[in-house]
Order: sequence, then structure tokens, then C-alpha cells
Amino acid sequence: MNKYNSYKPSGIDWIGDIPEHWILSRIGRHYFLERGRVISKEEIIDNQGEYPVYSSQTENNGVLGSINTFDFEGEYVTWTTDGANAGTCFHRTGKFNTTNVCGLLSNKENGYSNLKYLNYLLNLGTKGYVRLDINPKLMNNMMGDIPVIFPSIFEQNQIVIFLDEKTEIIDKLISTKEKKIELLKEQRTSLINQVITKGLDPNVKMKDSGIEWIGEIPEHWETRKLKSVSDYITEKGIPSSSDVRISPENVEQGTGVCLNLYSEYDNEGFKFQRGDILFNKLRVYLSKVILTSYEGYSMGEMIVVRPRKINNQFLFHIMLSYGFINSCNSFNIGVKLPRVSPEVIFNSVVPIPPIKEQNRIVEIINENFQETSNIISLEKRKIDLLKEYRQSLISEVVTGKIDVRNNVN
Repeated sequence: MNKYNSYKPSGIDWIGDIPEHWILSRIGRHYFLERGRVISKEEIIDNQGEYPVYSSQTENNGVLGSINTFDFEGEYVTWTTDGANAGTCFHRTGKFNTTNVCGLLSNKENGYSNLKYLNYLLNLGTKGYVRLDINPKLMNNMMGDIPVIFPSIFEQNQIVIFLDEKTEIIDKLISTKEKKIELLKEQRTSLINQVITKGLDPNVKMKDSGIEWIGEIPEHWETRKLKSVSDYITEKGIPSSSDVRISPENVEQGTGVCLNLYSEYDNEGFKFQRGDILFNKLRVYLSKVILTSYEGYSMGEMIVVRPRKINNQFLFHIMLSYGFINSCNSFNIGVKLPRVSPEVIFNSVVPIPPIKEQNRIVEIINENFQETSNIISLEKRKIDLLKEYRQSLISEVVTGKIDVRNNVN
């Protein structure tokens, strides 16, 4: 693509050199800075309507909910003022509300600035101005001091048209790959749920297990209570600072992945050994179950299950399955903090194939898991590259490193 004829230094590291005729200024000189208000979840529940409430979150375009009144109308750039997402900006139009952890920018001079251009620009640099202390912050006065560069309004409009078109194409590619990843995960989960209750032979003679979540099982399989093939480990101890400590917060939902081996809990825990299964009995529906390959302490609400007379990987897949989780969850006690008792869990019935068949099922699951994981890893890498390209393209265009004036229809 073309470059501009001449450049000058901006003096700002994240902006670099800019076209000679572009203007360098500060946010506070050209935009009104406002702040949202406290909007509780109760207010949203009691006043449901059509006008979105934007908050500090970045998921779902920042929408916390919708109410029947609005505080702002028109075109703005909003940004998150507090927390982990501080500095994240969004382009907003229409009638809406924002919570008190959102700031708003609007034009002081009509026709001087394209706010979509501003949004593209700010998302490149605002993170570098966030004050990192106990709670990260980017308050109004801090935002007002952030440098901003202005091409002519014609160029701003051309830049927005160009980037809207290009980023839409990139975002669609990313979305397609994300959907592919979710489909692969669903197919993997479906396979596991199928083979742990129906086996590998589609022609085998079946019988009714008598258990609703299990349904029919191969005729030569058995069903037993979990307590007959595993032990409930209740031995306690106080971990040292170097011991593995796992609490439910460390475990990813529905995947069996432990995200952090060192929980912040420092009180007494249940001792587990390599090959044990940890099962979260608080909010069972979150499906937080892991098979350990190390020893340590289970903290908080995760009970320790020690398999015996059964392949531990096979039992792990049973306990992570939709059927087992939903069955246990139906015995929840409590509303705010619903729990399932260990007695209910260990009295739950599970399907038991012969040990050789268990081993073969685990082999098939592991082979499929590895194959699927390789594809997922490749797709995630492609997504990362697309996101890097998207960010690089935005940076090059909004800071004038490339001239797109002749690339817009």
C-alpha cells in the first residue's frame, strides 16, 4: 500500500512518525469527558427495557443488561475506567446507559472528529496509560491527557470505511474458526459420553441399566455404586508453601484442566496422591473435575476420589460426563451455595465394563483427544495470527504509516 509523501515525529512511542500535515493534540482539548452512574443488578431486574446498560466487562459488547430508561443519546466513545479491563474502548451510538466504571467521550466540535476513528486509535494506546495499583484505573483526568492525532475529517472517514471493511472480514474468519473449535469440543465430548456408556461395538447386544442417565448398556457390562470402585479420602493436612494446592477456582469448567496448581488457600486441605480424582461438590453443574498426575492438597469444596478396581481415566471420564454431573446436581441442597453431599456422590451408580474394555475405551478417547487437540491448537494459532494482523493493520492505518485514501470505493 502507499505511504504519505512526508512524515514528522510525533514524540509518542506508540504512535511514532505521523504524516506531515496531521495534527497532534490531547483528548481533553477536543472531547467532553463524562462518567456513568451506579446501576445495580436489582435496578436492571426491576426496570427491564430496551436500552442497554454498558459496564466494565468486555464480553457481549460490554452489555450488562437493559432497562426502560436511558442516560445518554447520540454518538460516544466509552471506556472502562476501573479493573482488569481498564482502558478498553467501545464506539457507542443511540440511546443507552453506562455504569460508574465507564467513562464517555463526545465531540466538542461537530464535524471535527470521527468517533469511530478515535475508537480505533485509542484502543492502540490507552492500556499504556492505565495506573496499575491495587485496582487498575484510567480516570477522566488521565484519559484527558492522552495524546491524539488528527488527520483531516475526510481522511478520518476514509480510514474508518477502510478499517470497517477489513476488520469485518477478519472478524468473520475468526468467528468461523472459533465455531469450528467449539464444534470439535462438542464432538469430542459426545464421543466420550457415548463410549463410556455404550462401548465401542455398535453391534453388541444391549440391556437396560435401570439408571436414567446411563440408559442401555452392553449386556455384559455391570453397574455399581461409585463407592464400590473407589474410596472417599478424608485425610487432612496443612500444606507447605511449596505443596500443590487445588481449589475449585483453579479448575476450568467441563474440561478437566487445572489452570493453577497453587491455590491462594492456606488452610487445612485433603491430601491426594497421583491418580486421584478431585470432584467439586459445590455448584456441581460447573463440571469441575480433574484427574491428578501429581500429589498435593484439595482445598475448599473439592472431594478426593481414589479409584480402585477400575481404570482411573475411565472413571474420570464418567464423573466428568453430562449424565453423571446432571444426576448429582439433581440432589443439590441449598440455594445461594448449592452443594451435593459426598454420600450422594458415592452412592451414585456408574457403568462398569470389563477392565480390558475400560482400557481400550480409554485408549480410543486419548487418541481422539490428541487428534482433536492438535487441530484445535492449530486453529487457535490461526486465530492468534489473525488477531495480530488485525491489530497491526489498525495501527498502521490510524497512525498514518500507510495511506488508504485511494483504497476506498
